[in-house]
Amino acid sequence: MKWSSRLAVGVVCLIAISAVQAADLSVEQRALHVLNRLGYGPRPGDVGKVVDMGVERYIRAQLNPETIPLPASLTQRLDALPIVQMPTGELLAEFVAAQKAAKQEDEKGKQQRRALVQRIAEQTAAARLVRAIDSPRQLEEVMVDFWFNHFNVFAGKGLDRALVTSYERDAIRPYALGRFRDLLGATAKHPAMLFYLDNWLSVAPGYQAAVLRKRAAASATGLNENYARELMELHTLGVDGGYRQKDVTELARMLTGWTFHPRDMIDGGKTFRFDPQRHDQGDKEWRAHHVAAGGQNEGEWALDELASDPATARRISYQLAQYFVADRPPAALVDRLALRFLATQGDIRAVLGTLFDSPEFWASDHVGTKFKTPYQYVVSAARAADLKVVNVRPILRTLAQLGMPLYGCQTPDGYRNTEQAWLSPDALSRRINFATALASGRVPLARPAEPEGRSMGERPPERAAQAVGGPDAAAAIDADRLMQTLGSSLSAGTRGTVANSAPFLRAALVLGSPDFMRH
Repeated sequence: MKWSSRLAVGVVCLIAISAVQAADLSVEQRALHVLNRLGYGPRPGDVGKVVDMGVERYIRAQLNPETIPLPASLTQRLDALPIVQMPTGELLAEFVAAQKAAKQEDEKGKQQRRALVQRIAEQTAAARLVRAIDSPRQLEEVMVDFWFNHFNVFAGKGLDRALVTSYERDAIRPYALGRFRDLLGATAKHPAMLFYLDNWLSVAPGYQAAVLRKRAAASATGLNENYARELMELHTLGVDGGYRQKDVTELARMLTGWTFHPRDMIDGGKTFRFDPQRHDQGDKEWRAHHVAAGGQNEGEWALDELASDPATARRISYQLAQYFVADRPPAALVDRLALRFLATQGDIRAVLGTLFDSPEFWASDHVGTKFKTPYQYVVSAARAADLKVVNVRPILRTLAQLGMPLYGCQTPDGYRNTEQAWLSPDALSRRINFATALASGRVPLARPAEPEGRSMGERPPERAAQAVGGPDAAAAIDADRLMQTLGSSLSAGTRGTVANSAPFLRAALVLGSPDFMRH
């Protein structure tokens, strides 16, 4: 068995033990707890800042991210990502043109398409990652990740390669701390979701496309239930939320005509279109309701009903409690959050305020016990080590190796955030390998990425050597500074192990420790 595998087995056992060790929280521990749960862990100096301003005041600020100014360096970095700023129609036009060029079986056209897809993917990911690592609005970044998983779309499906950028920017981020109904409606009407779950092709029986030469019109041959099913099963009520197969079919009928036309986006920037000719004009019977024909209003009313249903309130409350408190959240907490959800008409900020004020959130047996997802682990490592991330490609490769490629979940249920999903010897071995490479300076985050479209084999020899070279002393992580940043979240056992190890191993042992695997 490899050294990293043996160490991973030991870490599994230590993680299981560390999960049950808890004590009353000191002021510093309270600060660390909110930094770890409301965000992606501390950067150097963060614990002292939270202690000085007070934990309650910090939480209020995080719940109102618009009151927290963004650093000029972060704003400049985001401004330097033109794909992220580009209107949806303009980006889609470039993508469609590249697709057409690639279909000509011309190698130049294929290279053009590959380069564009790579540029879209990397700049979209860079915007997410630099925000998660550098933004002081940590809760906002956590909730963007939370809601993207809840309303997941797969970036690798067709047009969604060009639509995911806008989906996160326009349908998720603006509503992450707003009202659930607004978020639900924004995702329902965004072309990324309409395309991913095929509702853009769903039409009334007997519909005949007026212009059959258009791909979308030609492909729209009947009712498609994909989105209607996931809308109830995943986005709102839950699988046990009180609906039948007939309700899926009737909801799909109500949502016929909810579509988009790529040409509308390219020519006029219109991302959603209700097409009455595609809509099923008959009356429906949905969840014991008679729904008279009403065009687009049928779907809007259905979203209203789903967003305000007690089953939805409970499902969203359970998921929030699971994310922020425990894999198996206390039932009493879920009940209180669901009541708050209903009383505030789905005000996400209000529900989170109740959660962060709850005794369950602060209970010592819930502190430091959540196992980090690969995304949380990698981002928290970059923050704790105070790394300057210029090149996101190593992070993206690491996330893929750890089983959580960014925007890469193919199924609509998104990534899990529980220990069962991510804790295994193989997964820990991969994390330890990453921790070792990161600590020794072998992950080239601070160096600019290679030109788009270049593979490893196409790099100049000296650049290729740098990418796979040995430890870089200048980029190595200072273990003492790292431990100071993480403070009391590191146990006496971990500190003792680190102190008794060779200097070049110490930072890696901190990042690969059972303590750092949890938050």
